[in-house]
Amino acid sequence: MTKPQFYSFFFDKYKRIIPYLLLYIVIALSQSCTVPKNTTYFNKLVRDTIIQTNLIELPEVAIKKNDLLGISVSSLNKELDEKFNQTAMIKSGFQFGDGFLVNENGSINIHFLGFVQVEGLTRNQLREKLEKELTPFLKEPIVSVQFLNKKVTVMGEVKAPQVVFLTEEYTPLIDVLVKCGDLGKDAFVNDIIIIRDSINFKQVKHVNLEDHALLSSSWYYVKPNDVIYVKSDLSKTYKEERMRSAQILVSLGVSVFSLIIIILNSLIK
Repeated sequence: MTKPQFYSFFFDKYKRIIPYLLLYIVIALSQSCTVPKNTTYFNKLVRDTIIQTNLIELPEVAIKKNDLLGISVSSLNKELDEKFNQTAMIKSGFQFGDGFLVNENGSINIHFLGFVQVEGLTRNQLREKLEKELTPFLKEPIVSVQFLNKKVTVMGEVKAPQVVFLTEEYTPLIDVLVKCGDLGKDAFVNDIIIIRDSINFKQVKHVNLEDHALLSSSWYYVKPNDVIYVKSDLSKTYKEERMRSAQILVSLGVSVFSLIIIILNSLIK
């Protein structure tokens, strides 16, 4: 039997299974390209339900020395409002911005009022105090007080790791993650680490974003100087690496098989 006869015999014998083999390779290739489904938040949450929360009422944060406060005033006298709101540019440890720095004596220097003692007061208490003391100078003043130097640090598998500044006493963890562009595709949703400063020690908490019990936890809210670390899910990374390797091998196999078919066809002719 000559070589052309042998190839013709081989092709005629196995030509029926060739389409099935090609179909199998195509299916395997499509499966290897399948993207794993991302884990979702609170996937244990029952649809259309009510969650009973037993959170203790969270106390307002007291103003401390070296805090940077954003204070703005609105009244019926716009000219005086503008003079009051024109604060000097202050460089803090975290950002440049307009604000009033609480000095070592626990006071801030306010237009019209001079030095005002603010240490130990909450934002609402300071707001009420300033509205009362500014009444002789401004007509029906409305004061807004915010923190400008409260921040948390977000690291790890998020789309935009960064330092997030907090203007309120209590900000939900979800809000902070959204400000960072949400979790990355390889984030370990079941194990978000929060490191929190206490007076003489650091607390480390592992938070599960799939479990809606977080909604009833005091750790649902971040605190100033928290460090939030989002771990990478190594199992997802490993699976994706295996899928990429399988895709390369299957693609190579298809190419080799196609080359063999082309060679056999040319030899038969």
